[in-house]
Amino acid sequence: MTVAHPTSSVTGIVESVNVGEPRAVQVDGHTVWTAIWKSPVEGRVALQGVNLRGDDQADRTVHGGPDKAVYAYALHDTQWWEAQLGPLGPGTFGENLTVRGLAVSEAVIGERWVVGSTVLEVAQPRLPCFKLGLRMGDPRFLKRFAAAGRPGAYLRVVQEGDIGAGDRIDVVSRPAHGVTSALVSLAVLREPELLTTALEAPELAAGLRNWIQKRVRKTEGRGA
Repeated sequence: MTVAHPTSSVTGIVESVNVGEPRAVQVDGHTVWTAIWKSPVEGRVALQGVNLRGDDQADRTVHGGPDKAVYAYALHDTQWWEAQLGPLGPGTFGENLTVRGLAVSEAVIGERWVVGSTVLEVAQPRLPCFKLGLRMGDPRFLKRFAAAGRPGAYLRVVQEGDIGAGDRIDVVSRPAHGVTSALVSLAVLREPELLTTALEAPELAAGLRNWIQKRVRKTEGRGA
């Protein structure tokens, strides 16, 4: 069941649109390719298929694809990190959209955003991999990110179009199940007892849903 809201009820603003191509990074004597370094771009940016123009992923087996087409992160979450780490700036967390005025991590899985001429749907949280540690210059940062409960959200593309800095974000529908990106992150990374709650979101990305289902079955098997 999806509950529609007036477009004026929940809104935000695109602070910046950030893109990046894969680059080679030297790690312990070997080369790692990553596109986690994103930089703001000016003007309208086309969103077609599973990427914004000028953006890409180095390893599409774990990054990108239909359920990770656009990554959004809240400006206030970046500012929270800046209070601990110093200046960071837009795109630091590999996000494509730095968002002002919207609690991205509290977005409900399946809620839909009208942004520019696009329509996007929240699909899953960001689950940190070692490349975030590379970006932050600290392999231990993954644990800090997981503990902070500020995962942001990946979105799938419902309608292609273009997005630019300053665009309004209207949350036009929000599923009644109430399962948020932050809850799914917490369930997967820290509190497995919440995994069955995470499965109440039918719009959850299929790959993550399958992983959670297997984890729940395994846990139930041990308890039998």
